[in-house]
Amino acid sequence: MGYDTERFVGYVNEGLLCSICHAVLEDAVQAPCEHAFCATCIHGWLRHHSSCPEDRQPLDGALLRPLYRYMKNDLNRLQLHCKNREHGCEMICSLESIDRHERECEYSQILCSNPGCPVQTERRNLDGHLAVCDYRSRACPSGCGYTVLGAEDTQHNCVAELRTELELLRSEMICRVEEAKHEMESRLDSQRRHMVQKESILQNEIEELKSQMSRVLADVRSLMAAERQHRQELEQAELEKREL
Repeated sequence: MGYDTERFVGYVNEGLLCSICHAVLEDAVQAPCEHAFCATCIHGWLRHHSSCPEDRQPLDGALLRPLYRYMKNDLNRLQLHCKNREHGCEMICSLESIDRHERECEYSQILCSNPGCPVQTERRNLDGHLAVCDYRSRACPSGCGYTVLGAEDTQHNCVAELRTELELLRSEMICRVEEAKHEMESRLDSQRRHMVQKESILQNEIEELKSQMSRVLADVRSLMAAERQHRQELEQAELEKREL
C-alpha cells in the first residue's frame, strides 16, 4: 500500500502513483509494459491474476524490475509530512528520509518497555511514564534482594520468596549431586571394566611366561643330561687310553 497523497507538499506527478492503490509508490517495482506499482499491491494482484492491472497484458511476477533511476530520483525528492502530524509533529522530509525520521520521531506511539504493561505513549513521554508505570521493577525495600514490580508491592512476601528460592536451590543441589553421583559411578564402572580387562591380559601373559619357563627348564635338563653323558664318554675314553 502506497503513501497517502494528502501527506505530500505540492503537486505529485501521476506517473509516480501506483496503478492499483492510486497512492504514491512505496517499494516501487515496474512491469515490462512500464507501469509502476507498490510491491505489496502488485504481488497481491498477481496471486489472483496473471496480467497487468493497467493494460491487461500478460505479466509474470518474475519479470518485475526496480523503477528507472530517473523515476526513483523523482520519488525520493518528493516532500511529505510525518505520519505523526496529527499528534503534533511538524516535520516535513523527503520521501527518501521519511522512514528514518519516523523511526526516531518523538511523537511516535510506542509500547511501554516494561514487560506486561499495555500502555502506549509518545516516545517523548516514555521516560515520564516509566517513572510511574505500575509494571516498573525495583529492588525490594525490605532488603530481601528480590526485584518486584510496582503492581506486586502489596503481594510481595520476603519470607515466602526466600523460602521458595531456598527450595529451588535445594532441588537444584540435589539434582547436581545426583548427576555427580551418576557420573562418578559411570567412571568407576568404566575403570572397573578396564581393570578387569587389564587383569585378564596380565594373567594371559603370566601363563605364557610360565609356559616359556617350563620349556626353558626342560631344555636345561636336556643340556645337563647331554653334558653328563658327554663327560662319561670322555672319562671312558680316558680310561681306554690309559689301558692302551
